[in-house]
Amino acid sequence: MKLKLTSAMLFGAAIGIGAIEILHAQAKPPAYLISDITVTNEAAYKEWADRIVPTFAQFGAKFLIRGGQTIAIGADEPPKRTTLIVFDSLDKAKAWNESDAVKPARSLPDRGAKIRSWVVEGVQ
Repeated sequence: MKLKLTSAMLFGAAIGIGAIEILHAQAKPPAYLISDITVTNEAAYKEWADRIVPTFAQFGAKFLIRGGQTIAIGADEPPKRTTLIVFDSLDKAKAWNESDAVKPARSLPDRGAKIRSWVVEGVQ
């Protein structure tokens, strides 16, 4: 009886571990929205930021870097302002980018900044 119970417990544990491994394998890696920003008009940039920032939370994204002190590594001058935003997955980042939520910010004729942005898929 004791041997059967022990065998059943080990078998159950093995099934559980296998299921967890399958779930981890199916999880998608995070995606990062990186922006290099040079503000040219503070008022226009603030208006644009006030419109775009709330859209990230709607897609579960979070700021990891938002401005802050930047130092150069090497000869190149660092960006004036950098943001790093994490999404749960590349699919979530694409959904945010293609959503109606960002249209009010993108409809502004002047964002008040030169902005270079790209999304990079992270690692699991």
